[in-house]
Amino acid sequence: MSDTRFAPFETQLDEERALAVLREATSGADDGELFLERRRSEALVFDDGRVKNASYDAAEGFGLRAVRGEVSGYAHSTELTESALKRAAETARLAVGAGGGTMAPPPQGTNLRLYSDTDPMSDATFATKIDILKEIDAFARDLDKRVVQVSASMAASLQEVFILRPEGGLVSDIRPMARINVSVIVEENGRRESGSHGGGGRYGLAGLITPDTWQPAVREALRIALVNLRAEAAPAGQMDVVLGPGWPGVLLHEAVGHGLEGDFNRKKSSAFAGLMGQQVAAKGVTVLDDGTIPDRRGSITIDDEGTPSGKNVLIEDGILVGYMQDRQNARLMGVTPTGNGRRESFAHCPMPRMTNTYMMGGEADPASILADLKDGIYAVGFGGGQVDITNGKFVFNCTEAYRVKNGVVGAPVKGATLVGDGPTAMRQIRAIGNDMALDPGIGNCGKQGQWVPVGVGQPSLMIGGLTVGGSAT
Repeated sequence: MSDTRFAPFETQLDEERALAVLREATSGADDGELFLERRRSEALVFDDGRVKNASYDAAEGFGLRAVRGEVSGYAHSTELTESALKRAAETARLAVGAGGGTMAPPPQGTNLRLYSDTDPMSDATFATKIDILKEIDAFARDLDKRVVQVSASMAASLQEVFILRPEGGLVSDIRPMARINVSVIVEENGRRESGSHGGGGRYGLAGLITPDTWQPAVREALRIALVNLRAEAAPAGQMDVVLGPGWPGVLLHEAVGHGLEGDFNRKKSSAFAGLMGQQVAAKGVTVLDDGTIPDRRGSITIDDEGTPSGKNVLIEDGILVGYMQDRQNARLMGVTPTGNGRRESFAHCPMPRMTNTYMMGGEADPASILADLKDGIYAVGFGGGQVDITNGKFVFNCTEAYRVKNGVVGAPVKGATLVGDGPTAMRQIRAIGNDMALDPGIGNCGKQGQWVPVGVGQPSLMIGGLTVGGSAT
């Protein structure tokens, strides 16, 4: 970005003095920066006919980092003064010691803008937002008499980031975010089930609070709840699984994406460590991490080190061709940063993180993929998942899944979990659909206690030999 002003901070922290302190802190270092952030956020929850929560939060602060080799010295503060900055510099300086490192070259600049800098919270008044949540509640209840509880939420935020480099470069990014979500609970014959749906991205609330947007979300949440209302106990055992397009890409995110982050591979703690250039997935499998998709939840114009985000190919036709890198790990591995250095806030050090991670589509018709499934599960929706980076083993809970026999989609099943390991699952992909889709904008990713917004996506896939955990045999 070309803006070189400390816009939100100029009355509290002088840029010229801040640069002098930063240079002193990073003298003899390999890298470092001063990261300044101001964030404002709002969240509203309308639950069971009343306002359950209405919150507004504002925070600002800085983080100063000095890097030498594998060591990072980091200090942060909410006090935006020169004295606080000097105290932080003394702390960060401890990582550098008396060494004579060579400062890494600065990030390349960019004039690309992937999203608006408009404050999404200003798109509607507080009263209007509450009225819309009430409308969502009433609409859901009117759709079906079995609806017994509705929860509707609306969230928006604006993050302003300024990154000052020791050589004097200053880059900035203004990042909007908005999201709306609907959950419903239905009851019939004493049985209760739930369903939820929502979405959002890096834009204002205006596009989310119109009936054309929220009514389909309500209908989808209700559809999922009614599907679960007639779900049978899930089978258990090893079987083939067909995954639907879009949000099921969260399995790819967990089972493969984390294992392709640079820090895990530099430390050789990833199941994919040392496999560059080798076949790690079935032919036809191409996986990308792309932070450059306009308005997407996981997109970033620049990462939190100032590197422009990229469209990075990780696996190409089954061959491992790249990792996601921040500046420190890229330097230590002798490669180029990929724009994946991300942090939750000024209180955190950056690390390699995903943006929008997805698998490219293939040529198979999704209907033919299902028709070829002889005995297995068709998984359309997922809840939480976990992965062990060292071996790639994952566990995922299905929120919407169906039993399939001889190519016929049967009854929905409840309580299904998918168990496997990423490297094996990638090699056992037997069919790739032509229906690649991205998720609706709901992803959050946790790593070492830090949370950042992300996107996922994939086409319909058939994966052979996954373990399905359930309650039926």
